Amino acid sequence: MSGGLLVAGTTSDAGKSVLTAGICRWLRRRGVRVAPFKAQNMSNNSAVVVGPDGRGGEIGRAQAMQAAACGVAPDLRFNPVLLKPGSDHASQVVLLGEAVDTVTAGNYRQLRPRLAETAYGALAELRAAYEVVICEGAGSPAEINLRAGDYVNMGLARHAGLPTIVVGDIDRGGVFASMFGTVALLDPADQALVAGFVINKFRGDLGLLQPGLDMLHRVTGRPTYGVLPWELDLWLDAEDSLAYGRVLGRPAAPRGTDWLDVAVVRLPRISNATDVEALATEPGVRVRLTIEPAELAAADLVVLPGSKSTVADLAWLRETGLADAVLAHAAAGRPLLGICGGFQMLARAIHDPVESGRGSVPGLGLLPIEITFDPHKTVRRATGTAAGDVPVHGYEIHHGYVSAADPGLPPLLRYADGVGEGARLGAVHGTHWHGAFESDEFRRRFLTEVARLSGRAGFKVAPDTAFAAARERTLDLLGDLVEEHLDTAALWRLIESGPPPALPFIPPGAPTN
Repeated sequence: MSGGLLVAGTTSDAGKSVLTAGICRWLRRRGVRVAPFKAQNMSNNSAVVVGPDGRGGEIGRAQAMQAAACGVAPDLRFNPVLLKPGSDHASQVVLLGEAVDTVTAGNYRQLRPRLAETAYGALAELRAAYEVVICEGAGSPAEINLRAGDYVNMGLARHAGLPTIVVGDIDRGGVFASMFGTVALLDPADQALVAGFVINKFRGDLGLLQPGLDMLHRVTGRPTYGVLPWELDLWLDAEDSLAYGRVLGRPAAPRGTDWLDVAVVRLPRISNATDVEALATEPGVRVRLTIEPAELAAADLVVLPGSKSTVADLAWLRETGLADAVLAHAAAGRPLLGICGGFQMLARAIHDPVESGRGSVPGLGLLPIEITFDPHKTVRRATGTAAGDVPVHGYEIHHGYVSAADPGLPPLLRYADGVGEGARLGAVHGTHWHGAFESDEFRRRFLTEVARLSGRAGFKVAPDTAFAAARERTLDLLGDLVEEHLDTAALWRLIESGPPPALPFIPPGAPTN
């Protein structure tokens, strides 16, 4: 068979990514060869995939997570177009893994036919190679101002004849109006592909919800395929940057007598914020994102994460007083970690004619290095060691590189060939590697050092925490939720046979052009 399904949403962050992953895991359990697909993703959270030519390329991190749900290796075709915002007005275009252009509102229309052609070609190849492809939309299919050139939502569904389900987040409120309005704003040909709905993040008595489900069915002629409950354990591999002040996950009680408090600065153009999720899997480690200088003062470890706009985000740190808080934290000898763009901010100077075009600017001066930006983007998997013998794996995505460093500055990591990477000076640590803390032994040794430097003698690392197992439990939970709360028999009929015939038209509908 060559089945397919599009998971659309009433809004961004309605639950499309997790529902797609859950359906993928359910199908895998049935023995189906299944792959994920998102024609275009706009996110600074990306993963590195090794392409057929051996070079590293980028896809959205959510599609890498969905590939794991399918039990297959990530593929550049799973997310053929990735837009990485560098400002409010411009995004880097990554096409089949390679950065090829910068897009703005002004030139997107000219570039769009090439992007659509690439996306359609990738989907056709996947449908020829897999039994089922589960596609994820972007934003909302009812963004009628963008419908004429859409190749991600109903444009994709129309092109490939995909039945479509619409997921809505009931926790935001107004879910019934959103679902009805989504269908009612589509033209007749698009409406004919929308088969029904899924409600996400429900808390409470399902019996109280049922009258609304029944009325939604009456007024749209489309069923709700199920109601997914609110689940606190679904926080790994977040698609978008996390909310201000949010504590990641549900921190388990410490194995010792002390907690470790980790404050991650929520940069405006934060990228790969998922790096700190591995720290949050450890018992007794409380990880939160913040934009408050006062919260850095109380933290045991401060993290400057990755950034798509290093120089601009460094300027923001200074404007908000966060830079002073970071400097005070370091001056007190308390642990500080910079990852990728955050590592670059720790330098004495940053020379950037590429990303920001601002030339040379002073860094925070906490590491005796200089960073220079190169037009060529480094995108690769990385393996090596820390502390001489601890295996570490990760990946790199950056334009900046260390162009100068004081002799004898110790590296934080070493590549497999022994070349040093990153730096450490006292309690200040930095690395270009994303994903390094998913290496369990390295994470434990790092947190043990953080506890020593911050005076938390009662903190003890757990010897049995495995990040890969935690991720796999999350994927299994998604599969369980789909199996237990959705009408999987009806979903299978959609995947196998397409949208039901003669679905009713809901006025007014968008004008047909």
